[in-house]
Amino acid sequence: MDALTHTLFAIMLGRAGLNRLAPRATLLLVVAANLPDVDIFARLGNQAAWLGYYRGRTHALVLLPAVALLAAGVGRVATRKGFSWWRALLVALIGAAIGPLLDCATDNGVRLLWPFSDKWFGADLIAGFDVWIWLILLTALVIPWFSRLVSSEMGARSSSGRGAAIFMLCLLGLYGFGRYLTHRRALAVLDSRMYQNEVALRTAALPSPYNPLRWTGLVEGPGFLWRYSDLNLAREFDPGDGTIFYKPDAAAEIAKARQTEGCRALLGFARWPLWSVTPVAEPERGVEVKLIDLRLGTPRDAEVWASAILDGEGRVVRSSFRF
Repeated sequence: MDALTHTLFAIMLGRAGLNRLAPRATLLLVVAANLPDVDIFARLGNQAAWLGYYRGRTHALVLLPAVALLAAGVGRVATRKGFSWWRALLVALIGAAIGPLLDCATDNGVRLLWPFSDKWFGADLIAGFDVWIWLILLTALVIPWFSRLVSSEMGARSSSGRGAAIFMLCLLGLYGFGRYLTHRRALAVLDSRMYQNEVALRTAALPSPYNPLRWTGLVEGPGFLWRYSDLNLAREFDPGDGTIFYKPDAAAEIAKARQTEGCRALLGFARWPLWSVTPVAEPERGVEVKLIDLRLGTPRDAEVWASAILDGEGRVVRSSFRF
């Protein structure tokens, strides 16, 4: 998920009681929760190579202790006295687990088992950011400030915010459970239909960051893929309302494109790969072989893609990658 969600969630855990475990515990939690996302800096170089790092190495379970150690080092610098490495490491380890575990609920997912496996773990319950989660966490953040403001006017003792943090974390859990139920419902809607007179081989429902009832539906059948950009659970589902994409019969051309760096990188990320093969003016008898992830758009509007231009002899003359 996004850095704001990681940060606010870490602050709430601190207020809920973890800030009692060690000095600067909230700082430790925030730093550790965001450290795994340092893989974003690899994007400054080769983007195709960066995709191999994306939500992999720094998010892997095997490296959580190293992330916690780095965060604890930051806490040691910020703490002048009363510092305990063991307490700091415990808090930082909890913080380091926040990012990967929250990312497991998203539609992008995370590669928790690197380097033993490149499998992506993603439950498709939450988008990369979710405005309702922001609202819950931001509300919990301002409640203590509002309480202190009221208390100062009345001369009463102000609240520490612990109760509000615990309540909002419980509310967040209920929201996640609601997302789980609506996701199950969206999948049931997709699985209950026939497509081109065929039973779906697999389906997926991808979340909206704004409306829990709206999903993006994906269906794979023999020889085709369907994409439903607005699967709204508040309305009757029409199987013919989506867009169908046929799988190209161009195994030789696709095999050549697979060997390019960009296609290899995107295939390691894409859970719903879609190939297209179209003729081009140059070179003569040439074709463009393009790969997208149908989760992130269609061949017409996708901002994430890899392509290879093949000449009439089937040789790759140039390739492109965009993420």
